[in-house]
Amino acid sequence: MFTRTKKPVGEQEALLKLSALCSQAEHSSGEMRDKMRRWAMPQEEIDRVLNRLVDERFVDDERYARFFVRDKIRFDRWGRRKIEMALCRKGVARDISSRVLDAVAPDDYVEALRPLIASKRRSLSAASDYELNAKLIRFALGRGFGMDIIRRCIESADEYGVDPQSPDGYED
Repeated sequence: MFTRTKKPVGEQEALLKLSALCSQAEHSSGEMRDKMRRWAMPQEEIDRVLNRLVDERFVDDERYARFFVRDKIRFDRWGRRKIEMALCRKGVARDISSRVLDAVAPDDYVEALRPLIASKRRSLSAASDYELNAKLIRFALGRGFGMDIIRRCIESADEYGVDPQSPDGYED
């Protein structure tokens, strides 16, 4: 029907739009680059705008990564590997993401995974403990957790007498 032709976004207009966007929520430099590429801005302008956003502290990848990691562990209950991949897709440098993820205590991952394992254990049916544990391990690996964290959670569930057949998950 009607096709609107977008007028190109200039350097100053992009700076204003992106600074307003970054003042509302944290964004990574990769997200800002992608947005400016979609606006068909030349690479030199993209670099200048991004450098200005970084200089004025609207964009800080380390700060972004800290908030992102905290939220993904606390609310989405993701493991380290899945968070690493998401940060990479967001354009955060590997050294920044590694430094931020190294600061997270392993117990934080255990606290995130333990209720997931308990809930998943109640919803699974398996012919043997071996099969049940294999299903739980696949589930947790898909959420991005490492085998050491998964083992700790599965062993602690077994240690506390979690019964997969019981409605509440615990033996009477």
